[in-house]
Amino acid sequence: MRRVVITGLGVVAPNGVGLEEFKKAITAGESGICYEEALKQLHFSCCIGGTPKVSEQMKLKYLSALMLRNFSSSGIMYGCMAGIDAWKNAGLAFSEDEPQWDSGCIFGTGVSSVQKMADASTLIDQGKIRRLGSNTAAQTMASGVSAYLNHIIGFGNQVTTNSSACTTGTESILMGYERIIAGHATKMLVGSSSDHGKYIWGAFDAMKVMSYKHNDQPTQGSRPLSASAAGFVPGSGAGAMVLETLESASARGATIYAELLGGHVNSGGQRGGGTMTAPNAMAIQKCITLAMERTGVLPSEIDVINGHLTATSKDPEEVENWAVSLGRSGDDFPYIHSLKSMVGHCIGAAGSMESVAAVLGLYHDFIFPSINCDDLHPKIMEIIHPSRIPHQVIRNANTKIVAKASFGFGDVNCCIIFKKYEHE
Repeated sequence: MRRVVITGLGVVAPNGVGLEEFKKAITAGESGICYEEALKQLHFSCCIGGTPKVSEQMKLKYLSALMLRNFSSSGIMYGCMAGIDAWKNAGLAFSEDEPQWDSGCIFGTGVSSVQKMADASTLIDQGKIRRLGSNTAAQTMASGVSAYLNHIIGFGNQVTTNSSACTTGTESILMGYERIIAGHATKMLVGSSSDHGKYIWGAFDAMKVMSYKHNDQPTQGSRPLSASAAGFVPGSGAGAMVLETLESASARGATIYAELLGGHVNSGGQRGGGTMTAPNAMAIQKCITLAMERTGVLPSEIDVINGHLTATSKDPEEVENWAVSLGRSGDDFPYIHSLKSMVGHCIGAAGSMESVAAVLGLYHDFIFPSINCDDLHPKIMEIIHPSRIPHQVIRNANTKIVAKASFGFGDVNCCIIFKKYEHE
């Protein structure tokens, strides 16, 4: 059976654009959540959010001035930046003529290009069809992000976009892994991205699932695992990684950040307590259990859980599901943390961005903190010892195995397992 390793990473996050800036932020427990005056003017309840700091000059490092004409899809922009950075970080070249037949791309998104759709709709309604421009179709199609990456890099293998709400990013990683394991590809660029702004975040604000209690203290607003959590804070950005066979990576002397052992994806069928917005606990437990079985990892071997943990009422239930699945509790429980405490819930980009953080922790031997949870939820403290939730970075952690899971709207789940790579 082929082994799959990670040889490239890229990230565009609210608290850091690029690997070094992102790594510095997550080890320092630095939040990227800011006050959004535009949301206040539109009468949003939640007036804070996580938006990557990307300048027009920075965009020109990734897309040409011609490509950026009439370009208004932040999700595609973030995805291109993270994807290109990951490919370059892996030491791989862009194709000049012939497609790279053994390389493909699975890059997901939850909702993308809404601003472009709004701009186009206005012009269409005004009868100004000719002003739409030639790039409207590429920016508004669901597979826009993978199509743009394909144009830039030149893949010859499968190029597609997946979408499964908050599970999108984690699922894209598992899909790329499975294609390589099946022998259909040698390298896969995988990841996901998400737009920001009123058209994306408005629907969640209307559902009353976003925090409104910390508009005057933005960096304290995202509070996973906390008793005072009041809903999630919206975020945006992208995460990407290059998956490659161990044989290929070793042959070209590539940096190996970690090994991906595999995982499992399933659904609770919106039955047994599962709904459009709430997960079926039995399905989550089954997803975690089968991920361990399929990767040959024992519950006792998991050192860190990179949780979904959204700062909603479901956080205690998630911790309980992990405890049941692993048969571990108290001070025997693995470390558990949530990147969302620093970047908010980046929706379609969440799973991939959080996976990049998990892999960086394995490679550089640290466990990043969960911030804003000094007041741990009492139900969580009944299950695990408070020491299992790091409030400061833990260095020299000697972490070997990280379990990463995402649980999305529609009652869909994915759990993947990363392992520290030991040079052989």
